[in-house]
Amino acid sequence: MHIQLTASDGHRLSAYTAGPADAKRGLVVVQEIFGVNHHMRTVCDRLAAEGYAVVCPALFDRVEREVELGYQPADVQRGRDLRAKVPEAGTLADVEAAAAALPAGAARGIIGYCWGGSVAWWGATRSHSFRAAVGWYGGGIAGTRTEVPNCPVQLHFGDKDASIPMADVELIRAAQPGVEVFVYPGAQHGFGCDERGTYSAPDAALAQRRSLGFLATHLG
Repeated sequence: MHIQLTASDGHRLSAYTAGPADAKRGLVVVQEIFGVNHHMRTVCDRLAAEGYAVVCPALFDRVEREVELGYQPADVQRGRDLRAKVPEAGTLADVEAAAAALPAGAARGIIGYCWGGSVAWWGATRSHSFRAAVGWYGGGIAGTRTEVPNCPVQLHFGDKDASIPMADVELIRAAQPGVEVFVYPGAQHGFGCDERGTYSAPDAALAQRRSLGFLATHLG
């Protein structure tokens, strides 16, 4: 189901929501650079099937509404262009609006993929709304690795990711010894997306088990 959110700066945006309205645990799910597309809705539905209330805000609404991209090279470029136009402060405001839309009293977490992996990290370091944060292959984390998280964080990377060198992952590990960092040998960027050529079913399944276990531990 799609709902409308209002951020603290008055911006109105859409969001996809799933899961029980009375859930004890809630998740903000943060999109890749391809919008709240079929894959992201599937991710939300899978998390909802685990008992979570889920809200996935349409972060591109600040520059263009109803964006749903595929995974061809032209889509990648368009997604990058759109992302570059979205201010970080606006992104965080939209994430906070999504958190506020989760059921009252629910323990809140945040999980993101690709661009959303970086946004999930910022949700941990720049917000106090979450009790746990999980990021899958977030390319912007290394550049903000010295920020201090306000909640437990778990991160996932593929060691063959063409856009996130292992040197960056080691910098993150060095800067954040308290953060769980998992590296998947042979996995590429987007290894968790079953609509991409880089999908790796075994690695995606393992990362999902680790993510769900981490969230269950910290969200109760």
